[in-house]
Amino acid sequence: MAQPQKNVRQSVSLPSTVARRVQALAKRSRTSASRVIVDLIESGLEAKEREKAAFFDLADRLTHTSDRAEQGRLKEELARMTFGEP
Repeated sequence: MAQPQKNVRQSVSLPSTVARRVQALAKRSRTSASRVIVDLIESGLEAKEREKAAFFDLADRLTHTSDRAEQGRLKEELARMTFGEP
């Protein structure tokens, strides 16, 4: 039998501009600011996991290709993911 998820109280200080945006989202969706923050954090965590999976997919493709042009393109993409846009 699955155990219910335990909530943990955390305290976080938000910059005023971010707090205003969170409040606006909460008002628009008729929910609490806490719910909006949780949703945003969950979305961010999922995005990080997708980014990590994409990185490893590119690295795997790089190790398995013998096409020089493809190797160059994949290296550039990995560099962009690691260091950002030049």
